[in-house]
Amino acid sequence: MNGKAIPTRTRLERGRSALGPALELVHTGRAPTRAVLTSELGVTRATAGAVAAELEALGLIRVDSRPGAGAGSQGRPSHRLAVDEAGPVALAAQVHADGFRVALVGLGGRIVATAAGRSVVEADPAQVLGACVAAGEALLREEGRRCVGAGLAVPSAVAEPEGTAFNPVHIAWPSGAPVQQIFTERVRAIGIGGPVFTGNDVNLAALAEHRHGAGRGADNLLCVATGHRGVGGALVLGGRLHTGSSGLALEVGHLAVNPEGRPCYCGGRGCLDVETDPLAFLTEAGREPGPETSLLQQAASLVRTGRAESAVRSATHRLIDRLGLGLAGLVNILSPDRIILGGLHRELLEADPDRLRAVVADRSLWGRSSAVPVLGCTLDHNSLVGAGEVAWQPVLDDPLGALAALTG
Repeated sequence: MNGKAIPTRTRLERGRSALGPALELVHTGRAPTRAVLTSELGVTRATAGAVAAELEALGLIRVDSRPGAGAGSQGRPSHRLAVDEAGPVALAAQVHADGFRVALVGLGGRIVATAAGRSVVEADPAQVLGACVAAGEALLREEGRRCVGAGLAVPSAVAEPEGTAFNPVHIAWPSGAPVQQIFTERVRAIGIGGPVFTGNDVNLAALAEHRHGAGRGADNLLCVATGHRGVGGALVLGGRLHTGSSGLALEVGHLAVNPEGRPCYCGGRGCLDVETDPLAFLTEAGREPGPETSLLQQAASLVRTGRAESAVRSATHRLIDRLGLGLAGLVNILSPDRIILGGLHRELLEADPDRLRAVVADRSLWGRSSAVPVLGCTLDHNSLVGAGEVAWQPVLDDPLGALAALTG
């Protein structure tokens, strides 16, 4: 070395392989400053600066030109890093038993815009998926954003890699419906050229919560949730979503918790799917479902506002006990370091957290000595955020290559 400063271009070329890791650190909030980015990447301060500048030039992050020091920090203040709120978005869609919702999802798990559609989900998936994409196209037009790709969340196990809905018991689709193919065709028809993905709604919710919500920092995360109908589960192992050999892992809805309970769609009896979902709660509480709002909204509202009624309290306790029994069995098998609950299950947890945690601790082998934390999901529309995450993943892996492919 002759003592001369290394040209910026050379530093950038040396650090270009760090663009993806750097973007993911900012995306997940783990690098709020350039100093933290330097430390996390294990590179020189000059290289971290060049990497941050390149990501800013790509329109993905913003580097605050007025550095500030955090509370308790020492030394020279570092530049602050954040995702660019005016940057590109992913189109995310979710189909559920009462219709669909679409959103534009930016980096950082931010929902930029969203719209819902209530309708009967017909046996032909093309009808509701076409409506989803049309609603998404309208949002993109209104926001004027570049789109990096699209993700779809469905209330069914999704066989990989073909993307077929393997067991959509709560909507009218036939088993094996080619939802990935249909969704891709509709997305391509509106001019989106980025990658297109399809996944189970609870799997995608768990991914979103692990990166941006109640699951952050967990190595082995169990997510159990009930949305509009039925119960789903997902597992993050070693920081990565576990879907099994063909995408069909962790169908927790068919774990039996009440041998004398309701017949289940799987052929069994008393499964979580039919004993702890919104319809089960309304039935236990002696309520007839109404047409004005979704089953989830009706059940969640009743849990929150009907506690003075003995029938509602009894129904709440019965569902908590069944849910706790199922969670204890899963703890015995999976030994997660955290459990997060979504949908109506989050409402049940909030209604009586001590009861639910006591059931889990009492019935799990390790519960008495080392209780597993049980938390509620924290993200609004987490399945949509997760659908956005999988659409963003190619950009997180290779920012330059993925964005170049969109414009190439």
